[in-house]
Amino acid sequence: MPFFTASDGTEIAYHLQGEGEPLVVLPGGPMRASAYLGDLGGLVRHRQLVLLDLRGTGHSAVPTDPATYRCDHLVDDVEVLRAHMGLAHMDVLAHSAGGSLAMLYAARHPQRVSRLALVTATPWALGMPATAEDRLATARLREGEPWFAEAFPAFEAWLAGSGDFDPVFAPFFYGVWDDAAQQHDMRADGESNDEAADVYGSDGAYDPPTTRLALSRLAAPVLVLAGGLDGGPRPELARRTADVFPNAEFAVQSGAGHYPWLDDAEWFVRRVVAFLDGSARRAG
Repeated sequence: MPFFTASDGTEIAYHLQGEGEPLVVLPGGPMRASAYLGDLGGLVRHRQLVLLDLRGTGHSAVPTDPATYRCDHLVDDVEVLRAHMGLAHMDVLAHSAGGSLAMLYAARHPQRVSRLALVTATPWALGMPATAEDRLATARLREGEPWFAEAFPAFEAWLAGSGDFDPVFAPFFYGVWDDAAQQHDMRADGESNDEAADVYGSDGAYDPPTTRLALSRLAAPVLVLAGGLDGGPRPELARRTADVFPNAEFAVQSGAGHYPWLDDAEWFVRRVVAFLDGSARRAG
């Protein structure tokens, strides 16, 4: 497994899957090891995936200073990875919370980004968090599911701050609550660094006005892909994210939750590859 040394001396791991033109992949969580991404539904058959384990996650070392878990500090790790790989510029795919890291990177190093795919990306960096109302409205779309009656009250309590995170409402994060989704969810605790996650978006991590201004000038093509059943972000919020960029495509994967490559891998891969190849531009 390859490593590189960050500017503060922390050893950072990344994983290479497949062959071809590199696609640098930034994981979400926040601060979940890249293993949860798998091969992104078979995207590995089209590009070489460069899956970054953010510091303190997966096979990467724990930094001496926990403050470096903050999202804006992680931008430097992404830039060191690019230089380490000898890439003058790179295509980037970011999932969920990793979308804010990708946006901060693109704002700071716009000339280094060839194409940027934001997959169910939470736009914290733009000052647009998913609200409890967003999440509950989307959750109510699942009322016909057999697990809904037990899951919804616990989900509502968690969002209101009167209940703890409860695995019973995990199905809301998946378009299809099948065996693959259940196995994927069961691995989450072992793949996540909760201490780092608490720091990731802490005070000072984001400067939305500055980031918005920088991204409004980004020349690189951007894909913002939302899941039709994802509450964070809902498609409406994802569309507002796309509106920030001057050269953006917006797509909704119908029936998909927060991990769209698990819900319909064929659709997901086809849409992302079309964007990366520059062979399609559509809204949906």
